[in-house]
Amino acid sequence: MKRIVTMMLAIAAVFSLLTACSGKTSGAKDDTLIIGIDDKFAPMGFRDENNKIVGFDIDLAKAAAKKMGKKVEFQPIDWKTKESELSSGRIDLIWNGYTITDDRKKKVLFTKPYLKNAQVVVTRTDSKVTKLSDLEGKVVGLQSLSSASDALDANPIKSKIKTVTEFKDNVLALNDLKSGRLDAVVIDEVVINYYMTKEKDTFKILDESLAPEEYGVGVKKGNEELLKNLQKALDDMNADGTASKISTKWFGENKILK
Repeated sequence: MKRIVTMMLAIAAVFSLLTACSGKTSGAKDDTLIIGIDDKFAPMGFRDENNKIVGFDIDLAKAAAKKMGKKVEFQPIDWKTKESELSSGRIDLIWNGYTITDDRKKKVLFTKPYLKNAQVVVTRTDSKVTKLSDLEGKVVGLQSLSSASDALDANPIKSKIKTVTEFKDNVLALNDLKSGRLDAVVIDEVVINYYMTKEKDTFKILDESLAPEEYGVGVKKGNEELLKNLQKALDDMNADGTASKISTKWFGENKILK
């Protein structure tokens, strides 16, 4: 009998310890927003020469978290699994040039759009590809499970392209374009505009874009309270000029949607 009582007390002690640990973890999470990002998505979120995570969305998220009285932690993720990371609770937000689409609305809650974008086609400056119809029989690259893929799928030229190669990130796709392994890349306009400031003699953008789009922040389904608080912070940042200052820092002008 004494042995049974001892075992029960031991089990109770372990359960109490686990509960306490769980409480600590939950408390830390309540105080911190874990934000899932693609850390190779310049200028929205990327690593600088010192390996520090920087970018427009990074600054915007930090400012919003401050207004919410929260700390912020940026978690690089595989962009292909972003919605799974969110639904599992491993991250609280998807915030890194995240395009609002009807399909994604079925999986996540979105803030109001805060920035306009478009999917464009980029080639090398010496390429003979000058319009979308020239992609017929060509090899085209894009980031896997990105809105670039959706935009290309929705355009009739997709059926005439020889091969569509998917990459883990845009950097890899652009490297293959530079080396000649690709004829073109479908990419976010805001991203390629940034790269062209660094390598203006390497790439050119076709005049015809594939699809206009807008960026929003993704919140887990059912977490309306977080969405409400985040949207209020974003609205306040628009009103007091914080968002405008961040946009001017990264784009040279205020591109924030109101």
